[in-house]
Amino acid sequence: MRRSRKRSAGQAGSWVDHPTDRGALGRRLVVQVTAIVAVVALALTAMTTFATWHILMDQLDQQLDTASQRQSRKPGANPCATEIAGPAPGADVLGNALGSIFVSRCAGGLTLGSVVAEGRADPFALSGSNWISLSGNGSTVAPADLQSGLSTLLAMPSDGLKHSVSLSALGSYRALSQSRGNVTYVVALPLSDINRAIKTLLTLEIAGTLIAVGAAMLISRAVVVRNLRPLNRLASVANQVSRLDLDSGEVHLPVRVDPALANPRTEVGQVGSAFNHMLNNVEGALAARQKSETKVRQFVADASHELRNPLASIRGYAELTRRTEQDLPPDAAHSLRRIEAQARRMSGLVEDMLLLARLDNDQKLDLRPTDVVEVVLNAVSDSQAVSGDHTWSLDLPDEPVTVAADPDRLTQVVVNVLSNARKHTPAGTHVHTAVSAVDGDAVVTVCDNGPGIPEALRETVFERFARADTSRTDSTEGSTGLGLSIVAAVMEAHHGSATLDSDESGTTVTLRLPLTAGGDEDLPG
Repeated sequence: MRRSRKRSAGQAGSWVDHPTDRGALGRRLVVQVTAIVAVVALALTAMTTFATWHILMDQLDQQLDTASQRQSRKPGANPCATEIAGPAPGADVLGNALGSIFVSRCAGGLTLGSVVAEGRADPFALSGSNWISLSGNGSTVAPADLQSGLSTLLAMPSDGLKHSVSLSALGSYRALSQSRGNVTYVVALPLSDINRAIKTLLTLEIAGTLIAVGAAMLISRAVVVRNLRPLNRLASVANQVSRLDLDSGEVHLPVRVDPALANPRTEVGQVGSAFNHMLNNVEGALAARQKSETKVRQFVADASHELRNPLASIRGYAELTRRTEQDLPPDAAHSLRRIEAQARRMSGLVEDMLLLARLDNDQKLDLRPTDVVEVVLNAVSDSQAVSGDHTWSLDLPDEPVTVAADPDRLTQVVVNVLSNARKHTPAGTHVHTAVSAVDGDAVVTVCDNGPGIPEALRETVFERFARADTSRTDSTEGSTGLGLSIVAAVMEAHHGSATLDSDESGTTVTLRLPLTAGGDEDLPG
């Protein structure tokens, strides 16, 4: 359905109520800043953790080198020179870390292993496929996890390189295997202290990262809100302007950006200054437009008024001369009849233009309590008398439907709508008119089952001098294109509305006026 000719007071554009609302620039900035801080914090965490791990591993590797040197240089460190089973070379040196493992293997000789415990180095010797404890009676088999760990260390390549190995239940170790002569020396230092330190560091760094991200979010939010507040004030001014009705009438734009926000030395100030300059230009253009429209309306009103007298004289002389048309040649008599008809049509056009000019100038209407039922009944009766080749029907309520209206103008509105239905539909068309009271409004609907209005014309039917296709117009009557524009203008002056709905099955025009109880106090100003 086509919207009412009367336009609402501007559609408010959407704007963000708060800088951190969903979809707002401020929200995106806060998220992006927080993400950057999170990425940087995670990167620093990774770098710090890696650097700390590297430093600790370097220190452990130095300890491993020192222990390996002590193992091979200690007097009596060659297990091939003795057949006495005891602690592995280097295991009984003071300063070894708890859990350190020393293993020495002589080609074709003894294979010894020792695990540094608190205050002592527990020795083991490989006998067959088992590691036998030497701290007791020499017959105690070492625990399975220890045997597996010692065997794993013996299986390491003797390449002089340091390796991180997992010794089953014993945990992770840093090991070094070297061969000197026919003896293989293996030293393994536990990684538990390093792993524990790295784990503690990671816990602290993750906690610090979360705190940094949370602080960054709160701080960036406060900074963004404070710095975007001027832009929100500019948006508020733009929204106020968007609510103003600028399409017609005298326009004043009192809204301006605060001078504090129009300082051209700042980015926001440049926008504010440009916005104020734009509003000044718009206000000047609207004032010039209104001045031009006022001149045009005044000219139309004056011209229409001045044309009434000459047209009345033309019609009068034509009627006077036609009384003696039996004395005139047939061509002259026909010309007089055409002059009279065209003068009458032009008089109607002048009256319509004068009415529109008066309505544009907000001329007060003679408002009084008016029964819409009576107005519609009389208008349909007149239309039925004029056009008997159409089928006319009425649907009227039993009770009066009273509105505050100018009876003459309201009658003109209904007559124009009915006339439009009569002129632009073929003979035999059914025109149904109904009156009802709905939601505090008097509603008049005029429906016809004619061919409908082309879709390209439906949006302009209430504009002045808008005309339908000539093939849809009765050839015996002309159309000025002002009928429905007068309907829209009169309804707007009555604080009502006129809408149109049309398709291939017909056209419906709906008129709405606010109901009144009938007293002068109920009449709108």
